[in-house]
Amino acid sequence: MAEFKKGDVVQLRSGGPRMTVVDLGDYSGSGLGPADGVKCQWFEKTKIHEQVFDAAALKPESTPMPFMVGRG
Repeated sequence: MAEFKKGDVVQLRSGGPRMTVVDLGDYSGSGLGPADGVKCQWFEKTKIHEQVFDAAALKPESTPMPFMVGRG
């Protein structure tokens, strides 16, 4: 199974948007994808997209996300 876990931020090895892993599993029986499948979600402006990718096509995203410092 993939080295990813739910909540990881990934990107296709060929490039593209940063995506969040929402599920992992064997999607081959459902006809939706590969046995080592990683279901990802990402936004394009305000529209959410979701697709299953083969784990071999993904890499962990190493660019840190900006964060907000709490006030108080």
